[in-house]
Amino acid sequence: QVHLEESGGGSVQAGGSLRLSCAASGYNYRHYCLGWFRQAPGKEREGVAAIDRDGTTNYAGSVKGRFTVSHDNAKNTLFLQMNSLKPEDTAMYYCAVEERPCYQTGYEANEFGDWGQGTQVTVSS
Repeated sequence: QVHLEESGGGSVQAGGSLRLSCAASGYNYRHYCLGWFRQAPGKEREGVAAIDRDGTTNYAGSVKGRFTVSHDNAKNTLFLQMNSLKPEDTAMYYCAVEERPCYQTGYEANEFGDWGQGTQVTVSS
């Protein structure tokens, strides 16, 4: 059974940094896509960043150049380094995994089958 658990969220001032982690277990897919998503109150869940098994990454335009996604294969842990945080980055952040290459998911939340419980990120101005 797939299990994903996020950690590392918190409250920071604008311009600050946070590093989110997602401990993943319970799957052994030949191909997979690991993604970070976020959802702010009253808004739809949106893709933030994704990484394929081969290390190929993809970012939403709003975070490109500020966020970095990575995956420690040995520990099966997904990371999201978030720098230069803005108040509009405030949201619940989720990690997710899907048994397909990222491009086949279209980076859409409804294409990912397994999710963590989320970790809150709050950025104050």
